[in-house]
Amino acid sequence: MGAMEKILANALGQDVSKLAALEKRLLLSRLLARFAHEVRNPLSSLDIHVQLLEEDLQEATPRVREKTASRFEIIHGELHRLENIVKHFLSLAGPSSLELHPVEIAKVVNHVCELLRPEAAAREIEIAMRVVQGLPSLSADAAQLTQALVNLVINAIQAIERKGRVEVTAALDGDGERLTLTVGDSGPGIPAGRESAIFEPFFTTKSDGSGLGLWIVQQIITAHGGEVEAANAPGGGALFALHLPLSRKEFPNG
Repeated sequence: MGAMEKILANALGQDVSKLAALEKRLLLSRLLARFAHEVRNPLSSLDIHVQLLEEDLQEATPRVREKTASRFEIIHGELHRLENIVKHFLSLAGPSSLELHPVEIAKVVNHVCELLRPEAAAREIEIAMRVVQGLPSLSADAAQLTQALVNLVINAIQAIERKGRVEVTAALDGDGERLTLTVGDSGPGIPAGRESAIFEPFFTTKSDGSGLGLWIVQQIITAHGGEVEAANAPGGGALFALHLPLSRKEFPNG
């Protein structure tokens, strides 16, 4: 078990060795961010109260003021040092860097569907593709985008369990500025009122699920400057839409 796996296993109380490298990286980022924010709150409170204490001591005798001045200097220095450590952790917890290249979305969709077709067939589930012809290339990280789509299709297969249909579509939005990937399934749909909760880490309705699949989808699409929508389709089943900007200027780190 590597150093990162040990950190995650200790923090989460579960074995993470079976998680994909991308999942581990995203999870570690999440833990670092949570740690940094939890430390930053009491730090801010300490900073305020140390300043108030200094003001209170202005009324003390010159001897007491002189004696405490050097101690306050040390406290301020240490608070500043801790604040810098927190900033460092927050920078480490930033979004995973993307390796952006022109991506043919039809190839990604085809690859994912072919990859998961045997698993679907074993459960008597049909995977259908509907990709609009002539879609423009998308500036994206092909590996991460593939991971997001794999997670969504696996999620759909698991929701159906046996006998059903998964449909993956790709098309331009009406304004032509975004490309939208959708994954629809014939499963039981999203539990009422849980449309947002399903993207939280460790939220799962499955006994064998890690609850990380959809959260990772959201992390990847957000890093690309896009949005994820989840809803129940009018005819039944869940429908997930990934809206990805075609323009590089919309990328948060590009």
